[in-house]
Amino acid sequence: MCGIFGCLSNNDNIALLMLKGLKRLEYRGYDSCGMAFLDNHVINVKKDVGEIDRVNDKVNFLELKGHLGIAHTRWSTTGKVTKQNSHPHQSCDGNISIVHNGIIENYEEIKQVLTVIGHKFVSNTDSEVIAHYFEEKLKNKSINEACIDFIKEIKGTFAILLLKQDEDKIYALKRDSPLAVGICKDKNILASDIHAFSNLTNKAIFFDNDEFGIITKDSYELFNKDGKAIEKLIKSFEWKEEETGKKKYKHFMMKEIEEEPKVVDRLLRSLDYEQKNDFGKLIELIKKSKKIIFAACGTSYHASLLGAYYLHKIGVEVQTLIASEFKHYANVDKDTLVIAISQSGETMDVIDALNYAKEKNAKIVSLVNVPYSTIQRMSELSLNILAGQEISVASTKAFVNQTVLLLRIAQEFGYGVNLKNLSAKLKNLFQQKEKIRKIAKKISQSNDAYIIGRGLTYPVAREIALKIKEISYIHAEGMMGGELKHGTLALIDDGTPVISLISNSDEDIISNTREVEARGADITIITNNPTFKEQENVIYVNTGNDGKFGLLAATAGQLLAYHIADVLGRPIDKPKNLSKSISVR
Repeated sequence: MCGIFGCLSNNDNIALLMLKGLKRLEYRGYDSCGMAFLDNHVINVKKDVGEIDRVNDKVNFLELKGHLGIAHTRWSTTGKVTKQNSHPHQSCDGNISIVHNGIIENYEEIKQVLTVIGHKFVSNTDSEVIAHYFEEKLKNKSINEACIDFIKEIKGTFAILLLKQDEDKIYALKRDSPLAVGICKDKNILASDIHAFSNLTNKAIFFDNDEFGIITKDSYELFNKDGKAIEKLIKSFEWKEEETGKKKYKHFMMKEIEEEPKVVDRLLRSLDYEQKNDFGKLIELIKKSKKIIFAACGTSYHASLLGAYYLHKIGVEVQTLIASEFKHYANVDKDTLVIAISQSGETMDVIDALNYAKEKNAKIVSLVNVPYSTIQRMSELSLNILAGQEISVASTKAFVNQTVLLLRIAQEFGYGVNLKNLSAKLKNLFQQKEKIRKIAKKISQSNDAYIIGRGLTYPVAREIALKIKEISYIHAEGMMGGELKHGTLALIDDGTPVISLISNSDEDIISNTREVEARGADITIITNNPTFKEQENVIYVNTGNDGKFGLLAATAGQLLAYHIADVLGRPIDKPKNLSKSISVR
């Protein structure tokens, strides 16, 4: 969940480069951050609690000198958010400094052993154990031998960068957590993902599980878990990167919502040209498979629910499962096609689901946003949704492009949808921002909100509720309209906000809307039914009944959630306790 960054350069002052690289990983965590530089064989560490800019204002990372360093931005798992628990962590003698992304599952056992033999711990994290472990091992073993032992003895997940005070090298180890080496002309960079260095190079080496490496400013050696040297191919990657900075926008989230028309057109063009062959292969795999299961989490799961709806409508049987429960509910065999959907391509629960599917000999396909991500590399075939980098934790344009790709797949099987005018309809929706803000201001005064839908709009109801929870901290529940009478009606009082998603003239959801209205609910309607168009609390979506309403209603919900959070003054791009890339179980 955290972001790690390391650099070894011919340039003696890399502090600014390190700071910029770490900023590009801040979406992975922003509880605290820190850096360790090796300068004249002395490791200097600066760290504190808070977002990177705020910590830099306090400690001034740019004062650090040296041509190699490691850095970390944290999303806390083990140990509270304190300066002592922030990274980098050091050994007792100060000769070793580490940053870590992942979870050491047997850290308490290791910590107890190390404490008995005299090691002093200053944090409550699992990660600090790593520094003391290597300090102890290196008393009578080489660093390579210590790495081999670590991989054998440690339970859990890790991407680790390690500095030794007497060596101009960075040691790196990886299991399950992502780690790549960016190959530059005058430097080597290590990072949690390619976005950290995609502005500097398009060439990278990707660590696989239970591998470790020794990296210098102009060389790299990689080894397997037994310490045998291995050759790794340098991969060239393409990364669709939008203009950096918020520009005219108050928050990245709004910038990314308004990028949706552009990224939709980019994806559709790609499916007709650059990704045409792979798209055709995916369609053939679906046709040949006896069973198809989507595996996804969070926002991506809601996109997969829409995909299942589209495909069911034309007779293609698809099941979708939340990845964390995949092995408990999926019946998988060699005739099963598992389609993983993930923005980051690093979602640990999805990776676990794919490992389970592989054990059962299922075929694996993925729809991801990050090239050469773990999920993409696990797949026999992968399509890129081409949404570009999302900085805001709340996924918006990635959700839209995931849904567009699923609609495009359904179209190949006969689902009637006109995608050519989708970007124009998204732009038209943005013209209602002031009306949406007015509705949002009213909803913001409540502690609870309910979003109801049926059929096409049920997944959208869940997605809108997720967005409201994520960034406004208002309790929101997205549900099937038909389930209101099974408990939820007891929670509806005078003024309770209910957002109703009415597709065309769906009498069932209209009836559900009247049910909650009769009990005093304050109704907001998102609809493509012109009968409601002129009503005050209505967000009108100008589209027909061809599947696009679900996607457009979701974007209307994104705007609504954004404005609710903005009225409340929430930290929209960096909501508390959340992270963009969920790389822990």
